[in-house]
Amino acid sequence: MTLDRAAGLAETARALAAGDVTSRALVERTLARIEATQGSINAFRIVRAEAALAEAEAADRELAAGARRPLLGVPVAVKDDMDVAGEPTAFGCCGEFPPVAEDGEAVRRLRAAGAVIVGKTNTCEFGQWPFTEGPAFGATRNPWSTAHTPGGSSGGSAAAVAAGLVPAALGSDGAGSVRIPAAWTHLVGIKPQRGRVSTWPRGESFQGITVNGTLARTVADAALLLDAASGNHAQDPHRPPAVDASAAVGRDPGRLRIALALKPPFTAVPARLLPEVRTRIVELAEQLAALGHTVEEADPPYGQIGLTFVPRATAGIAERVAEAPFPALLDRRTLGAARLGRLLGGAPLRAARRAETVLHRRIGGFFTSYDIVLAPTTAAPPPRIGALLELSGFATDRAMIAACPYAWPWNVLGWPGVNVPAGFTADGLPVGAQLLGPANSEPLLVQVAAQLEAELRWHEKWPAPPVAERSAAA
Repeated sequence: MTLDRAAGLAETARALAAGDVTSRALVERTLARIEATQGSINAFRIVRAEAALAEAEAADRELAAGARRPLLGVPVAVKDDMDVAGEPTAFGCCGEFPPVAEDGEAVRRLRAAGAVIVGKTNTCEFGQWPFTEGPAFGATRNPWSTAHTPGGSSGGSAAAVAAGLVPAALGSDGAGSVRIPAAWTHLVGIKPQRGRVSTWPRGESFQGITVNGTLARTVADAALLLDAASGNHAQDPHRPPAVDASAAVGRDPGRLRIALALKPPFTAVPARLLPEVRTRIVELAEQLAALGHTVEEADPPYGQIGLTFVPRATAGIAERVAEAPFPALLDRRTLGAARLGRLLGGAPLRAARRAETVLHRRIGGFFTSYDIVLAPTTAAPPPRIGALLELSGFATDRAMIAACPYAWPWNVLGWPGVNVPAGFTADGLPVGAQLLGPANSEPLLVQVAAQLEAELRWHEKWPAPPVAERSAAA
């Protein structure tokens, strides 16, 4: 039996357990696809060819002996801000970084589930921007249109899944960095509750706004990877109660009260929802209403939530810059953000952290009237490669806020959100919508996402293979 690129995570795991295919064969095929698309898509910073083949052979021996684990022998990828033992963690930066000694907790849990880590995917410098480009690795391109970015900062993971190189991948989300590339590459992207997937060896990444999440073509696959990666290191400061995301797939959510939130949260510079994107989100709201839910326009009481985001984000950048082995090679915008972070790292940061409790209470009250929120994931489709790369720091911030004003409040709150595909622009560029809930609401969000998927069948649409891959196949 040969699995094609449409085989998802769960289907691949079942085929391996049934003996229909070997992990070695799957990993060989995966490595060949990565090699064939590096020139056109450029999804990977590190490809672990030799190590992955050895891990696949070990998985085959386990499978032959009757061992069963959720992802035993399945090839997956992780973002290059996660530690993989024996590999460097450059996090989008220039320079030769030393290999790390131990897996990060999320990677350790994937290995415990049996996954084979085939490589580490590209991300922009310290994950700051919604594009995946830089002098360290070039530009990662969108499989739906290689003239456009897949988004960021988990753009390499999104591109790898959208192109069918791996069935699923881990990313991280500090201001939408899983949900934005998922929206712009027609994927499901789960940003879980803070602490659901450990960010250890950092108990809090970027002052607690960044979490690890999953990217896949289907809700079931994104949930399966989430369950496999979930759990905590003994020293993690955030330890939410366990949930079973996979069990929620296919379970009827009942009739829900859904708030359609089209107004961008307050930002210091203008942000406007493009009419074409608005149309796709409204169509999704109409689909939810047709499924029996009550949908009405209402916006969460965000208030001045942006004032609590900036100190946490920039202080996080300052922490990373202070540890950087090659500070002279860092982007000028990174150094500017770090300077601001050092200024805001005292009393403003402490005030921002304290404000989270107030925000939880105020925005949590919104969920006495509504069960979930439906909002755009971005205000615009993906920009062209290079459009933001050479801008000044202020111009980059303006462009970033204009395109992506919707995702970041849920990072301040630490609550779950799920991007679902919402269709395409007239030019064929993907856009997405996010389902947002209160603390620990992943099961409910997964139920609604799966309900939409059953109707819309978004996973059946694929981008055309890149030219290099078509040539290799021929």
